[in-house]
Amino acid sequence: MKVASFTVHADARQSAAWKRMADSEGFPSVGTWIAQALDRYLEALRKAGKPVPLAWARFGRFRVQLQDGREIEVPGRLSPPFGIFRGDAISGPGPVACGRHTLVYAPTGRVIATLPTERACKTLAGDLSRVWVRWGGKEPAEDPAPILARL
Repeated sequence: MKVASFTVHADARQSAAWKRMADSEGFPSVGTWIAQALDRYLEALRKAGKPVPLAWARFGRFRVQLQDGREIEVPGRLSPPFGIFRGDAISGPGPVACGRHTLVYAPTGRVIATLPTERACKTLAGDLSRVWVRWGGKEPAEDPAPILARL
């Protein structure tokens, strides 16, 4: 298992409270207690239906199926299983400030939607990720149109 390390800053009051809680719950360190506390917090968010933001890689490459049947590789942002590229499914990658960003289901290259901003694509991907988790992490057969209508 890979392990990541984080530095958490606390004032004196927080430090004392965290140490007391870690001790009272039998954790060997504040760090292990914080890890458990954050896991419980994320689980509560998930149960409440709140989205956990996707982590987007700044640069990546993925394949996309264009409307004319061609499959091309495009540069864009990745947060598996999603990719976002500037442009659309008709003409492919577009110039900077073209006003078109396309969300793709990266494993298949299937275009999900073309929207005016990258932010709108990220919002849609976050909404879809919650729906797709219920489908066991596989692409659902359902149409994303109802989710798109809310944007």
